[in-house]
Amino acid sequence: MASSRVSEALQGIAASSEKQQGFERLLALVRSTPAAQRPVDLIAIIDAIFDGALGIVATRSLSILFVDTLRTVQNNDTKTEVGEHVLTVFQSQASSFEEQAVHIRELMADSFENDEDFLAAAKILAGIPLESSQRKIANEDKVRFWIRITRNYLEVDDTTLAEQYLNKVKNLIYTVSDRDLNLHFRLCQARIQDARRDFLAAAQGYHDISFMSVIAEDERLHTLSMAIKCAVLAPAGPARSRALGRLYKDERSSTLEEYGILEKMFLDRLLTPAEVEKFAEGLAVHQLAKTADGSTVLAKAVVEHNLRGASRLYSNIDFEALGLLLGLDGEKAEETTARMIEQGRLVGRIDQIERIIWFEGGEATGEKGSGRAAGVVGKELRRWDANVQGLAEEVEKVTSELQLRYPEFVAGHLVV
Repeated sequence: MASSRVSEALQGIAASSEKQQGFERLLALVRSTPAAQRPVDLIAIIDAIFDGALGIVATRSLSILFVDTLRTVQNNDTKTEVGEHVLTVFQSQASSFEEQAVHIRELMADSFENDEDFLAAAKILAGIPLESSQRKIANEDKVRFWIRITRNYLEVDDTTLAEQYLNKVKNLIYTVSDRDLNLHFRLCQARIQDARRDFLAAAQGYHDISFMSVIAEDERLHTLSMAIKCAVLAPAGPARSRALGRLYKDERSSTLEEYGILEKMFLDRLLTPAEVEKFAEGLAVHQLAKTADGSTVLAKAVVEHNLRGASRLYSNIDFEALGLLLGLDGEKAEETTARMIEQGRLVGRIDQIERIIWFEGGEATGEKGSGRAAGVVGKELRRWDANVQGLAEEVEKVTSELQLRYPEFVAGHLVV
């Protein structure tokens, strides 16, 4: 129930011939109402304005003044409570008060964001119409609005809805020159790729953002750190090796905590459990989520990396020994190796009868099926032939050099 002061004022306005001026004075007066009583008083005033049969022009003018008054309120709960009621009141004449409804929704969104209720903020913003005959909205304002909704959905890890709004941005972002909006677009894109476990694309996006001068130095280093984390979590293979190479050659990487694991992965060195555990402490929740086989994304990435590292150390290894090296059983080690060979991320051959995996030097192309190595016997023969050919070429070089420098000696010892 409205306070006695506001109730008396409303009764006086109802009996007055100057209702608009009376409501204007009352809206100025209500700003000094005690905070606990203010929501009820504001609701009573907006109801009286729409029940007073003032005419559309006067009602719209008072509605604008009411929104300005609500904007001065500091309490977030008051804004949301009053805002919800006002939107219901506006709904009866939605086309006439569309602009005011937009301002109310934006005020409510600010309040929800201040209270870290990002889902409610996204939903209230999503109710704002951007295609209307009453309002003409520039592309830049649309992009700013959609990016705000995207960021709110990302705060609650709802990547599905976040991506829907980001896809709308993609159709207009090329028309926007604002550097901040372009930065937020690229950052949202990288975050969605990260959340969807498209780690290679996310690493590239974060790395590109880390070079943008529009953000502060500490933020650039933070995005570089995110790029390294995503690259480490990506599936082992040629594409990830290239991503690791770009990050390893970035001089700023050496200042980050993730540099140690980045260096080991780039150089194909085996990772220890202690190093992996320390790295995991800095990962986000979604980056530690379990995959379909029950292992985490990080654990899977480490196993595949150590398998690549083992391929650099051994020409061949049996299933059990490889499983011991990777922290798996023999069958799981065989399965992981077979999958990487089949996907073209590792070059090798599996002898299931002898239970031995043969590795062949060189980098896989990343194309499906390209990792299958030729038969072991054929490979060894080609290696032997290459060694014999190399030895013969070296002998010929020495003979030619002797003949050039000491022709008499060579002629005297020439065997026919």
